Amino acid sequence: MTLKASDIKVGDTYSEEVCRNLSRTQIVQYAGASGDYNPVHTDEIYTREIAGYPSVFAHGMLSMGMTGKMLTNYVGDGRLMSFGVRFTSQVFPGATLTATATVTGLREDNDTHIVDLDVSTTDEEGVEVVRGTASARVDA
Repeated sequence: MTLKASDIKVGDTYSEEVCRNLSRTQIVQYAGASGDYNPVHTDEIYTREIAGYPSVFAHGMLSMGMTGKMLTNYVGDGRLMSFGVRFTSQVFPGATLTATATVTGLREDNDTHIVDLDVSTTDEEGVEVVRGTASARVDA
């Protein structure tokens, strides 16, 4: 089903659980896929004893990618026009993440209907780990 401008209004929200019980294996797999082997993501001893964190943690871009999955599930593949975030907290192994999009505006630009969204992803304790915005093409 394709999202339509006529079916949404400012203030509408869409939420989706994008990760349940994030594993260390998933974090290491992302390190391999991205080429980012920073030891704070892969080396428990380094992360605790040298960097001073309680554990290894996920790459910010992994959290952003999971958030992006929610967006494309909501607006449809190939419809995102912009998507940007800030990483606001670490995501540790065992986390369950829920991403939410909130409609902040509906507009037209050259006969293209566009929805503007605020985006937030939180962990199971309600701590926001990603905050950002997105815009997407929608049908009339």
